[in-house]
Amino acid sequence: MKVLISDSMSAKAVEILKGTPGLDVDVITNLKPEELKVKIKDYHGLVVRSATKATAEILDAAENLKVIGRAGTGVDNIDTVAATKKGIVVMNTPGGNTITTAEHAIAMLVALARKIPQATASMRKGEWEKKKFEGTEITGKTLGVLGVGNIGSVVVSRAQGLKMNVIAYDPFISEEAADKMGITLVSMDDLFRRSDFISIHVPLTSETKNIVNAEAFKKMKKGVKLINCARGGIVNERDLAEAIKEKIVSGAALDVFEKEPTTADNPLLNMEEVILTPHLGASTHEAQENVAIAIAEQIVDYLVKGTIRNAVNVPSIPAELLTALSPYISLGEKLGSFQGQILKGGIEEVSIEYSGDVVNYDVAPITIACLKGLLDQVLDMYVNFVNAPFVAKERGIKVVEIKSSRATDFASSITIKVRTKDEENVVEGALFGKKEPRIVRIDKFLLDAVPEGYLLLLQNEDKPGVIGNVGTLLAANNVNVARLHLGRSTAGGEAVSVWSVDTPIAKGLIDKILKLPHMVSVNVIEL
Repeated sequence: MKVLISDSMSAKAVEILKGTPGLDVDVITNLKPEELKVKIKDYHGLVVRSATKATAEILDAAENLKVIGRAGTGVDNIDTVAATKKGIVVMNTPGGNTITTAEHAIAMLVALARKIPQATASMRKGEWEKKKFEGTEITGKTLGVLGVGNIGSVVVSRAQGLKMNVIAYDPFISEEAADKMGITLVSMDDLFRRSDFISIHVPLTSETKNIVNAEAFKKMKKGVKLINCARGGIVNERDLAEAIKEKIVSGAALDVFEKEPTTADNPLLNMEEVILTPHLGASTHEAQENVAIAIAEQIVDYLVKGTIRNAVNVPSIPAELLTALSPYISLGEKLGSFQGQILKGGIEEVSIEYSGDVVNYDVAPITIACLKGLLDQVLDMYVNFVNAPFVAKERGIKVVEIKSSRATDFASSITIKVRTKDEENVVEGALFGKKEPRIVRIDKFLLDAVPEGYLLLLQNEDKPGVIGNVGTLLAANNVNVARLHLGRSTAGGEAVSVWSVDTPIAKGLIDKILKLPHMVSVNVIEL
């Protein structure tokens, strides 16, 4: 089988692939998209880092491609939906960058406390400004960590080694798990109020976008120092600049930005209080070599032995069952993702009930898909089909799998019930025509919704004019509605609606919808 390495890769990784009998390996980097589109038809495996963009157009031309391996965690440069439709396995190397990214956050914290980059720049100008660059001791100071997943937990342990007092906000971790880490869980507002330093380690989602904004800065201790080595867009950069001018934030260290490469109009570029690095979190020789070797070994295992490891779009199941289970796996992941985007609070229990023909299969891979979809939305780590059960267990989440004999209106259905400290949410899905996924129940409301694209989930009082008001507001903001699905409990009681729209819904528009008459809640979901 032929394998193409299209990005620069560790020599050791190339040796592993070229040294494997039965593989014919080419290393061709810096290919233009049109060149890759022509060449890809000859290859069974593709190995990339971040430069190569495996778009739907390129994958459509991949007549023989079986697997894409990404040396790194993110797969933003790979169209996983298009790959899945073509039966192409997409693999990554989760955890390969954990230590190095955490270390970068700690390095930024120390550099921020002692103003090392600023002092270096001053000395290069021939100056000796000892008093100007007086620093801050970190021993005994309070570090607030937003998100304690893979990277955040390493930052916690390193900070504890520096004798810092660590508090954390993470609604998706149990008290027991926090106790084992030796940290105190607090509310986000309490973290803002108490922290001398704040380090961010949450994923970028619709919930976390701009979560550190002007309103958040007003709650922070005066003189706080901020570190972001997670994702650009979590911190509102213009609000941060204002908070620095107002002396609320005494310093900030950023490795990630809303737009990368960041542009000249970024107000933080010329602020002496800010330390900036060009997304170096994972940029160490060791990390890059480790992920390259790991992906090479995974590609070999799959193409030579048929073993799937760290796939982001398919669990490890026998090939003969994959065709039958794939529609259920896809449905389970969508239902889990839907749940993850409407949840409030830490997850205590996930119950997955199977009814109908699906109970005749081994449903374990479907359960894993449900967990992957759910946890991928609420954690700062990359959750895949391999680590989802372990992550749930580590987080103290009880998982219950039920094969039910109850009669339903569908040949097969999957129901995910998620219990948090404050609420219980139920979402049920089914397959129409054996392959088309549908959401058929949300809590007590029956409906028929297509789980794909940008969705707007509304709960409201069942009164005349609600649908018209929402439609008019969406039209006024140039949002096109593709589909509308309705459900209600009783006439005049409560109702839900799922709106499929062609473009993302802006935060400002969500606020306007919430202010409409008879509106109870609004959730934005992307599947």
